[in-house]
Amino acid sequence: MFKNFNFHLWANEYFYRPKPTQKLVSIILLPLSLLYAFIIILKKFFIRPKDFGIKIISVGNLILGGSGKTPLCIAIANEFQGGVIILRGYKRTSKGLVKVCENGKILVDVSQSGDEAMEYAKCVKNANVIVCEKRELAIAEAKKMGARYILLDDGFGKFHINKFDILIKPADEPSSNFTIPSGIYRYPKYFYKFADFIALQNVTHFRKSEILQPTNKMVLLTAIANPMRLSQHFDATITQYFYPDHYAFKKAELEEILQKHEATSLLVTQKDLVKIENFELPLSIITLKTTLSDEFKALLSQALL
Repeated sequence: MFKNFNFHLWANEYFYRPKPTQKLVSIILLPLSLLYAFIIILKKFFIRPKDFGIKIISVGNLILGGSGKTPLCIAIANEFQGGVIILRGYKRTSKGLVKVCENGKILVDVSQSGDEAMEYAKCVKNANVIVCEKRELAIAEAKKMGARYILLDDGFGKFHINKFDILIKPADEPSSNFTIPSGIYRYPKYFYKFADFIALQNVTHFRKSEILQPTNKMVLLTAIANPMRLSQHFDATITQYFYPDHYAFKKAELEEILQKHEATSLLVTQKDLVKIENFELPLSIITLKTTLSDEFKALLSQALL
């Protein structure tokens, strides 16, 4: 009933509430974590950031998995018009620089853009979105497009770019402060001190989740990094299917799930929706609206001056 559920459950326990055997695994992997952290520290301190001649705001986090970067970026982009959103476009079929959306006009399909970039294209008013492995090339293209500012999704680790760094701190603290693979941190925890601002849910931004078009027999189906973030909706569904992050769904497999459980709809996130909305299947949608506090908006206004 739970595709890949055991892995997600095990990983969630390992990083947040480890059992004795999982603590032992973490200790065994500690040498790899120390080596990884050493490499990241060298990268941070031996790369000089470059000024690209435009205001750049980066929204990132220090840990693996979903932390709400995309909803926060959407809220920022909708609050402050004229920005160009730049991201890698993970798991897209295209390579190099691709303009996904210009002034609200979507230029490619989701396979070429990646799911997160398409979510931006559909959720940001008059969106401008670029995907590129090399962020500096995308920044140059954004400047040609007349960008007022750049919004980097997951840009903290781009140490060669001079930017205003926002780090999202998770509400649920991991059990270990180690970097991967012993812990969940992608960067050493003390790197929080390098942020220009630390965003805290229910302090700097507020989230409200609701289900659009609910039905009486929904199957929750998702391909996000941390499906446990959707646990508040589990009781409203008859079962749940978890897929690898950015998974490319196939219509036939979703039809099979609907038939198997005699479900009246599939409950999906907006990130999942962009990949299956053309399948013509009964869908219920989890929406997540993020509101910025007045203090946070004032801070961003100052950063964009």
